[in-house]
Amino acid sequence: MKAWRGHSFGPPENLVWEQVEDPPLSDGEVRIEVKASAVNFPDVLFAAGTYQVKPPLPLVPGFEVAGVVSESREPSLPVGTRVATTLTGGGFATHAVSAPPLAHRIPDAMTFEDAAALTITYQTAWFALHRRAQLQPGEWVLVHAGAGGVGSAAIQISKAAGAKVIATAGGESKVALCKQLGADAAVDYKASDFVAAVKELTEGHGADVVFDPVGGDIFDKSTKCIAFEGRIIVIGFTSGRIPEARANHLLVKNYGVLGLHWGAYNFHNPGLIAHCQQELFRLYGEGKIKPLVSEVMPMSEAPKALQAVASRGSTGKIVLRP
Repeated sequence: MKAWRGHSFGPPENLVWEQVEDPPLSDGEVRIEVKASAVNFPDVLFAAGTYQVKPPLPLVPGFEVAGVVSESREPSLPVGTRVATTLTGGGFATHAVSAPPLAHRIPDAMTFEDAAALTITYQTAWFALHRRAQLQPGEWVLVHAGAGGVGSAAIQISKAAGAKVIATAGGESKVALCKQLGADAAVDYKASDFVAAVKELTEGHGADVVFDPVGGDIFDKSTKCIAFEGRIIVIGFTSGRIPEARANHLLVKNYGVLGLHWGAYNFHNPGLIAHCQQELFRLYGEGKIKPLVSEVMPMSEAPKALQAVASRGSTGKIVLRP
């Protein structure tokens, strides 16, 4: 098999496309011929050595793929089965190894591109909104970076749950995209004060749930428009600055700050991930969610795709195909 490997931590251009040994299969595992591999911002951090978990070298980025089982030691997923799976790395390659409950049989009508893009970002949004925030119908959700991969998923999942959504994004085209995804309102944070907009749109109530993958100043400002008993869900820090929650402010305004590390569920409650994915397939089948695949690029351009994501030059998800 071949894979994009990094022999040192650094920028995407450090990756090298090279021949590697096929990893052996254990009982219960399957080898997947990769047909689509989604690109995520954590892939950039993974390659740079700044992700939550620092991988051993040499590393292979890629956390979510879809493809066809080419070798199986798992009876429930025989050779030829179309599957999607999440990985701890290794998706930017011709083949990947996985096993249930992280490997899921995908619906016949679903494309490989959609299947690859409907795992990590959508699971992240689902866990953040339903598991951590306990989102209720009719609540106001403020989604930051709404035109991005995880933000676009959060908009759709919030609307599917009966919530009202205000999204933020940078620039008119991204604001328009958020509205196309279903947001009730969208604010260009570069041109307007989203705090004032949230207060006006909610008639002073504020956001019941804040979905924040940005951190930094965005988190700080979100505390100014959070509702009574609201919940700020911290997804990540793409701004580069990790904010600090002021405990006295939490106390006075009666809101909570909750963290969401999606990967932790792989170890603490993998069965819940399987349940989540089946819920996502159900919502997809009902037409309530659909991944925003903004661009499909050949696997040979993986470093270019990572650079686009790192520079925030992309919307939705970039997917790599062989």
